[in-house]
Amino acid sequence: MSRTLMAIDETLLVSPRTMGKIDQAAAESGIDSFGLMQKAGAHVAAVLLSHFPEVQRAVILCGPGNNGGDGHVAGGLLAASGVEAVRFGMEPKPGGDAARARQAYPGKLLPLEDWQPRDGDVIVDALFGAGLDRPVAASIAALIERAQHAGTPVIAVDLPSGLSGRTGEPTGACFAASHTVTFAALKPGHLLMPGRTLCGQMHLCDIGIPARLIRSDDAMWKNDPGLYASKRPLTDAGQHKYGRGHLVVFSGPLSATGAARLSATAGLNSGAGLVTIANPPGATLALASHLTAIMQHPVRDEAELETWLSDKRLSAFVLGPGFGDLEKARSYTARVAATGRPVVLDADGLTAFASETDLLAKLFAGEARLVLTPHEGEFRRLCGDLADDPSLSKIDRARGAASRFNAVMVYKGADTVIAAPDGRAAVNADAPAWLATAGSGDVLAGIIGSLLSQGMPAFEAACAGVALHGEAAIRAGRGMNAEDLAGHIEPL
Repeated sequence: MSRTLMAIDETLLVSPRTMGKIDQAAAESGIDSFGLMQKAGAHVAAVLLSHFPEVQRAVILCGPGNNGGDGHVAGGLLAASGVEAVRFGMEPKPGGDAARARQAYPGKLLPLEDWQPRDGDVIVDALFGAGLDRPVAASIAALIERAQHAGTPVIAVDLPSGLSGRTGEPTGACFAASHTVTFAALKPGHLLMPGRTLCGQMHLCDIGIPARLIRSDDAMWKNDPGLYASKRPLTDAGQHKYGRGHLVVFSGPLSATGAARLSATAGLNSGAGLVTIANPPGATLALASHLTAIMQHPVRDEAELETWLSDKRLSAFVLGPGFGDLEKARSYTARVAATGRPVVLDADGLTAFASETDLLAKLFAGEARLVLTPHEGEFRRLCGDLADDPSLSKIDRARGAASRFNAVMVYKGADTVIAAPDGRAAVNADAPAWLATAGSGDVLAGIIGSLLSQGMPAFEAACAGVALHGEAAIRAGRGMNAEDLAGHIEPL
């Protein structure tokens, strides 16, 4: 992502509604709002000239609001630089900054229906931006279709028209931009899928709104070390292995031990001092043939588990990868929950509670120490009502589930959302596409479990774990498998 000045916090996410309040606060503080519009339009023109120096005609699509005003400024500046700039769209509402921009850069404003693609066209989409949360009109939908059919590049101002800045979902017909130029702060729609793809390359630009005004109660961020660096595990020369955390990973039966091994390996490579696989006795020999630094502890039933859990040196638990027995998964989870120690539930650990969601909500009271790591299908099984509500963004759904289960939700996907019961949420936008491979989720569960075992709070451990997971995938490279991924983890 490009940006103009380091003063911008490129990790903060603000809703379109909050961005409107920030704009209003800037105007009320005495800042010249038209001056802000001029700077915004100048950034748009600069992006076009920088990335499309061969442009033959700049097609400026202007809406009736301030987004359209940015377009008028950009069109006027492009024309002054020698580019043929033709404006199409709607006359601005009278009396505002957009009308002032229209007057400052006079010229024809042609109907949208008149635009027909030419070779060398580049569109500046300044129709609506982030505030639109309804389908675009039929005439605009037809224009979008013409642009897509012709392959005309699009530079979106704030957000591609037709894309919700709140949810990242198209509301109907929607531009797919090559570049998106936004100002002051990112919106959720810039990072949530498919919005992130539809925005193309992001340019977050400083137009002069003071940092003190770019504040929000939305409690949303792009996942970034600033969210968890202060909580990273501490190390010192006098530490011993138990001081660095003892992670327990539960294994399934003889035929399904691979997922637990992946989680355990990831946990060890993430910095836990010890990792033990708790396995059915029948799987002991199979596991022993694969393990060296990772220990084993056979657990036959709840009674044996209860006895072992009296060992206070067991720091955190991962249950679910390849576990298989859903009834035993529920009973083991209840036993572990009673210890008051942190737990990661993944895979079969999640499926086990699909029909017992009330039980899961009761098991982990108090400070959040449960981390749930569902992919889309598992989330739907746990929270079908949230998954089926089209008015909710992925952030909304993750927050709702986090509150329901008093758990940190790691709602996986290309736009993994991490949400805490207190409302904090982070969107991860840096993971490579090749993380979508079998066993990748088992590795993630092990990383998060390891960080919990080392004393990190649940939300920070989840944010850090998701980041370490993506970084390991980048190091492993295209064509990696989950074993490669686990081997490329570096401790926080």
